[in-house]
Amino acid sequence: MSSYDVVVVGGGPSGLAAAAAASESGLRVALVDASAQIGGQYWRRPSDQEGAKSPGATFESLRRCLIDVDHHPEHQAWLFEPATGDHRLHLAPTHDSVRTEAPPVLRARSLILCPGAYDRQLPIPGWDLPGVMAAGGVQALVKAHGSLPGRRAVVAGTGPFLLPVARQLAEAGAEVVVCDANGLTGWLRTPLDALAVPSKMAEAASYAAAFARHRIPFRARTIVAAIEGSEKVDSVRLRKVDRAGNPTGRGETINGVDLVALGWGFTPSLELVLAAGAATRVDLDESLVAVVDAWQRTDVAGVYAAGEATGVGGALLALAEGEIAGLAAARDHGRPVDRRRAERLQRQVRRGRAFAAAMHRAHPVPAGWQDWLEPDTTVCRCEEVTVQDIRDACQDLGAVDARTAKLLARPGMGWCQGRVCGFASAKLTQDNGKPLCGNDLAPMSQRSIAMPVSLERLASDDLTRMGPDEEGDG
Repeated sequence: MSSYDVVVVGGGPSGLAAAAAASESGLRVALVDASAQIGGQYWRRPSDQEGAKSPGATFESLRRCLIDVDHHPEHQAWLFEPATGDHRLHLAPTHDSVRTEAPPVLRARSLILCPGAYDRQLPIPGWDLPGVMAAGGVQALVKAHGSLPGRRAVVAGTGPFLLPVARQLAEAGAEVVVCDANGLTGWLRTPLDALAVPSKMAEAASYAAAFARHRIPFRARTIVAAIEGSEKVDSVRLRKVDRAGNPTGRGETINGVDLVALGWGFTPSLELVLAAGAATRVDLDESLVAVVDAWQRTDVAGVYAAGEATGVGGALLALAEGEIAGLAAARDHGRPVDRRRAERLQRQVRRGRAFAAAMHRAHPVPAGWQDWLEPDTTVCRCEEVTVQDIRDACQDLGAVDARTAKLLARPGMGWCQGRVCGFASAKLTQDNGKPLCGNDLAPMSQRSIAMPVSLERLASDDLTRMGPDEEGDG
C-alpha cells in the first residue's frame, strides 16, 4: 500500500489542475487516470504520434507542473473506503493487457474526485442499430484515432457539444447535418449569464465560421424521430418540434445516412462521490451532482470534488474548480495558500456556473420526449428492456420510483449498470413533466463496486478496513 498526502482521480482538465496545484504546494500527490495519456476527453489526442499537435499552452503548462506527481495511467478506482483518517482507494488496470507496478491500494488523507462525465442518452426508435453512436464516442474516434466512423452523418440531440462534434466530422471529410431539439433563442432568457464567460462568444463565432465554411446545415427545434435500417442505419426520420418537444407539422426523411451521433448533454460520473457518502443535489439539467463549498470540499472530511462531478459546465470551469480543490487540500494540510489567487478562481467559478445555468436553460431535454417513443423501443440495451416493460412495471406491478422499476423490469442491471439508460429509465417512471429528485437518480448511480473488475482482483485484493490499532480508524 502506498501513502500520499493527496490522491486525485481523473486526468481531465480539473484533475490536472488539482494535481498541479497540490503538488506545487509541496504535497506528495498521486494522479489516477483510466486513460493511457492525460488530458481527458477535452484534450484527447493521438497517442504516441510523432509531431502530433499540442493541445495548447494551458495543457503544456499543467503537464510541466506534474513532474513530481506519481501518475498511474490506465488504472481505474473501483472501490473507495472512506475513513476518519487516511482514505483507501483500490485500483485495477483498465484492461488485462496493462502491465504495471502500480500498487493495488492507495492511501491518502485527502482525495480529490475529478471523474468527469459521459454522454447522456435518450432512447429513440432504432437507436440500437449499428452506426448509431454517442456523440462523445464519435469525437473520441476522430480526435484520438483519426478514424471517420461515417461519411454521411446526422448529429442530433441538444446542447453546445453537438457543434465541435459536427465540425470535427466535417473537417475529417464527412457530410454532416446538425439537429438541435431546442432553438437558439433560449440563450436570450438570461443574457447576462450567457455573457458571463466572454471567451465562449469567440468560441461560438468560430463554430459559426466553421459551419459556413463546411456548409453544415443547422436545424433548430428538430429531432430524430426514428432511425431506420435493416442491418445498420441507412436513414433517419426528422420532425420539427415545439418548445415542449411536441412534434409539429410533417416530417422529413434523410436517406443514405451511415452515422448518427446522439448527445443530450452529459451525466456526471458520481460512483466514487456516492461511495464516499458525500451529499448530492439535482442540478438544473436534472443531473445528480456533488454538493461542495467555495473550496470544493464535500461534506465528507478530506474529500473534494471538481469539474463535471459538481455540475456540467465545460473545461474552463473545470480548470478553475480543480485548481481550487488542489489549493484547498494544501491549505487543509497546513500549507500557505495565496488567498488572492483563490479568490480570483472562486470568482471565475461563479461566472462559469452562471454560464452553465444559462446553457442548461437554453438546452433542456424537451419535456415531451417520451411521446416520441414506441412501446417496443429499447430503453436498456444491456437487458433488452423496452418502454412497455417499464410502463408495465409501473402500471401493473406498482413501481413508483426508478429503484423499484429497476428491480422489477431490470433496466440498469446489465454491463453498464445504468450509465446509458439510467436517466431515461428514471424519467419513464415519473409523470410527464415532473422533475427528478435525488432519490430517482441515486439508484442508477450508486454502486458498491464503482467499475467492472475481475473476480481475480476481488479475490486477491485486501478489502479489510484498517484495524483499530491503525491510524485513522476509531
